[in-house]
Amino acid sequence: MRIGELARRAGVSTRALRYYEQQGLLAARRATNGYREYDESDLKLVTEIRSLLTVGFTLEDARPFVECLRAGNRSGDACPESVEVYRRKLAEIDDQIRTLLARRAEVAAQFAEACPGCALRTGGARS
Repeated sequence: MRIGELARRAGVSTRALRYYEQQGLLAARRATNGYREYDESDLKLVTEIRSLLTVGFTLEDARPFVECLRAGNRSGDACPESVEVYRRKLAEIDDQIRTLLARRAEVAAQFAEACPGCALRTGGARS
């Protein structure tokens, strides 16, 4: 399939695909006319990359998952290097949660000082 079809099927732009290629995550074969050519395995790679990006991974984080798929595994997280990326990412998220909870406690304390007796609302965004 050509780049436009891969982009459509993967739900990304052709520009994103060229960028993934530039970053070494996607390798296009070239037809005799110079057009990029891809197959179903490339669609799986792009789907894996997009899935990881959607939940906050970087392109560099995605590299072990892509390499795992290229090695013939059914899933990009079947390799120890991918599992290690998951561990590292979870540790980062846990650190961010701790930081946010500490900030929230500080702001709540400042609010309580500024407005004694005011009710502190918890939960999601308010309109």
